[in-house]
Amino acid sequence: MGIGPMDVRLKGNRVQWIWPGIVIFWILLANNLFGQPPQDLPKTIRETRAKYLQDLTALADWAQAHGLAAEAQKTRSWLTPQDPSTLYIARLPEPVGPPKPPPDATGPQAEWHQRFWQLRRQQAAALWELARRAARAGQASLAVQLVLDAAREDPDHEAIRRFLGYQPYQGAWRTDYELRKLRAGQVWHERFGWLPKSHISRYEQGQRYYQGRWISAEEDARLHSDIHHGWDIETEHYLIRTNHSLEAGVALGVKLERLYRVWRQLFFRYYATEEQMASWFNLQAKAQALRFPQHRVVYFKNREQYLAALREAIPQIDQTIGLYLAPTRRCYFFAGDEFEERTLLHEATHQLFHETRPVAPQVGQAANFWIIEGVALLMETLRQEGDWLLLGGWEDQRIQAARYRLLEENFYVPLAEFCSYGMEKFQSNPRIATLYSQAAGLTHFLVFYDGGRYRDALIEYLRAVYSGRDDPGTLARLTKTPYAELDRQYRQYMQASLQAAKPSP
Repeated sequence: MGIGPMDVRLKGNRVQWIWPGIVIFWILLANNLFGQPPQDLPKTIRETRAKYLQDLTALADWAQAHGLAAEAQKTRSWLTPQDPSTLYIARLPEPVGPPKPPPDATGPQAEWHQRFWQLRRQQAAALWELARRAARAGQASLAVQLVLDAAREDPDHEAIRRFLGYQPYQGAWRTDYELRKLRAGQVWHERFGWLPKSHISRYEQGQRYYQGRWISAEEDARLHSDIHHGWDIETEHYLIRTNHSLEAGVALGVKLERLYRVWRQLFFRYYATEEQMASWFNLQAKAQALRFPQHRVVYFKNREQYLAALREAIPQIDQTIGLYLAPTRRCYFFAGDEFEERTLLHEATHQLFHETRPVAPQVGQAANFWIIEGVALLMETLRQEGDWLLLGGWEDQRIQAARYRLLEENFYVPLAEFCSYGMEKFQSNPRIATLYSQAAGLTHFLVFYDGGRYRDALIEYLRAVYSGRDDPGTLARLTKTPYAELDRQYRQYMQASLQAAKPSP
């Protein structure tokens, strides 16, 4: 059985080769799904946001006049300007219900809490309706961004939560998977994962339950020291086998689930049908449920065990720091100093887009290989900052490298040629590291240029590539822009980013 194409990763100044599976990805809905966009939609969105900012400013002024300095500051900073080169995904609270004022809140404090929450609920309702209009207009990327913005404003909006896969249960928002676990008497422990509620106390005391009896944590570690008999950790979307430790496997699962949640929210149109998309935005229709496989991951205790287990199947394994293999439908990683979270995000992205829908054989072999890697490079930028999950940004090392090589080294393969590169031509190029930088930069461009002008074309491009319906001219046709013009816009975009990326004095 063949292994599949190889993925190149960089560590320091040396090239690392990693055998991926096939990737797929990106955002949202095909053009013309629901018809042409109404001309007034962008104007309505601007007016809605401007009115909200005006209302928040008025509330902040009221709070300041009543001596509520902290509340005034929170109100003013609620809609802080955001970096247009970054996607923002709010981390939603689990509890059902609005945040409560402090128990000792004064009358004005309680009134501020009520008014602030009411403004947010009204804005969420308005954004949800605009999202439905955008979806009907075929502007899927805009529709989903509006949904995510609305979810931050009102995490208790039932239609939005249902859209994102949640339902209320015992005072908290839960997924179907979580409901099944909870109803079976299990709870999630941040160190040990899903356990029967009755086991929590003994686990915290250092005992482990193994084959119907209680043993010490030390004995449990000895019994699971071989990867073939390692711990099996289950999360909602992953099955992880590890011989490192139960706790390490659970921590890895948390990182993978964070990636998955962002991927599912932003890129659902890749795996969802048009009928499912329509049902989620139609309040009169029952939303169609989606079923996904649990993705398998093997996490070795150290690099030596990783190499020994995979060397026979992959002669080049010594040059890798993590990989996804399509034939086994598994990601492989190892713990230790050489573990890189960017590698985890990159390879797990390949896995997600390979396993959530059928893909054509030999994807990227004849042309358009760069975008397969470009979208995985973009997902490497995922990070958490406060209450936000962020994707993209000018400060990312990949984008900085792309900008330097274009503007300082004057290295650039025109898109007409770049899109003609299949996997072998791309990976055999002596300047492969530079090609990877260009792939990262161009993907960033297609996502963020001119407020996301090309995002919906990007999803169509990826769908075409992974369906085997692509050729070297596909991207130009879908963007309705000649390659020479895209080249010019990309250079202009990178030049403009120089000022945007500079820190403020």
